[in-house]
Amino acid sequence: MMEEEIRTSLGSALRDLVAEDLALMSLDDLSLRVEVLQAEIERALAMIESKKGSHSDAEALFK
Repeated sequence: MMEEEIRTSLGSALRDLVAEDLALMSLDDLSLRVEVLQAEIERALAMIESKKGSHSDAEALFK
């Protein structure tokens, strides 16, 4: 996905996050940012799996 596409498809908080100038951040701030983003990625992936499971359950129910 191109950066322009990312900016148009995200909510304002994510759009702001993507637009932040990382050059202004310290090493500690960058490391913390990576940790927080990795945790958020794991949370999003878990929700994707949960929704896939729910979707599969619903499909099985209506077959």
